[in-house]
Amino acid sequence: MKKTFLDLGMQPLANNFSTKYISPSFRLKVKFDTNSKLVMINKHVKKEKMFNKSYPYRSSKSKLVEKLFRELSKKIKEKFKPKNILEIGCNDGTFASNFNKRNITCIEPCGDVAVEAKKKGLKVYVEYFDDLLVKKLKKDHKKFDMIFSANTITHISDINSVFLNVAKILSDNGTFIVEEPSLLETIKKNSYDQFYNEHIYVFSTIALQNILKKNDLEIYDVENIKVHGGSNRYYIKKIKNKKIKISQSFKKNFILEKKFGLHKFSCYKNFSKKIKSSKLKLIELFKKLKRNNKRIIGYGASAKAVTIINYCNLKEDYFDYFYDTTKQKIGKFLPGTKIKVLKYKKLKNNKIYVFLGAWNFYKEIINKENYFYDNSGKFITHIPYPRIITK
Repeated sequence: MKKTFLDLGMQPLANNFSTKYISPSFRLKVKFDTNSKLVMINKHVKKEKMFNKSYPYRSSKSKLVEKLFRELSKKIKEKFKPKNILEIGCNDGTFASNFNKRNITCIEPCGDVAVEAKKKGLKVYVEYFDDLLVKKLKKDHKKFDMIFSANTITHISDINSVFLNVAKILSDNGTFIVEEPSLLETIKKNSYDQFYNEHIYVFSTIALQNILKKNDLEIYDVENIKVHGGSNRYYIKKIKNKKIKISQSFKKNFILEKKFGLHKFSCYKNFSKKIKSSKLKLIELFKKLKRNNKRIIGYGASAKAVTIINYCNLKEDYFDYFYDTTKQKIGKFLPGTKIKVLKYKKLKNNKIYVFLGAWNFYKEIINKENYFYDNSGKFITHIPYPRIITK
């Protein structure tokens, strides 16, 4: 049974940046499946509307993401020594470019992004990961001893089909590595902005293991990593592979989630109450600043920021503009608003208040904006509760 616990109101497609104002188009609710323990949004938008040639996200824009991918690539080469690697959702090739181009195959359905990966010399299937593509992969490559996917699997509506297809092309002794935002960290941080049209699911270890086992796969290890607000890196194998033992880290994560109550609906009802309270506090904070004639800008025109601003109705009456470095967003409106996205400039005016739309890269931002921060610059965040951050 799927039970709704959170209503985030009318929301736009979070990456639908346009030079024209487009009003919010769907009601975003979040549900809990009492059987699988999976958390999901109610509306599954057609993949062609979300992932196409105008998709703006680039993984290479984050130094942290680049660093983590580089470190993981080194570990994979040293520990697993794979000869045939597949990346599902390679984006601009930030991860894949760490490997010998002959050993890695990429999948990226977003045309413009795939072009950037191809320019790095990578072999890219510009297609969605589905039954038809898996047939091609089996014909062209037989099986892969390493499959990797970061922040992509939860974007695919038919989750059982994903894992069934992975099981078909993963070698019997192979490993499937998945990185996705952590549901436990989402709830602990009150980061309800993890929910938007692309994030169809947010995984707990508990729920993911339940879904995997239906498709003859299982998690054997978990790493907690500090990216995208707190993520889990899952190491997955075929159930019949008895050579690899279940790690203590997996057991620890599983037990921790149980203690926190991620398998119970009551946990999500409490989370919903905290989100409603957070919304009211953030609105009051913005209203107070505006009453005192303070200027507010946004930093990082992220999908997360789109969820917050539309849910709290903090639109063009509150923001002067948003800064971003992504050229596909610059000169356009933040989805669901008339807030213009401008080309990033280093922060120097310490009289303005800066809302962290990309709060999940807070440390990167502080290092980058050290002049602003060291000279009484003021950041606004809603994580884990609405407040103003100064040095």
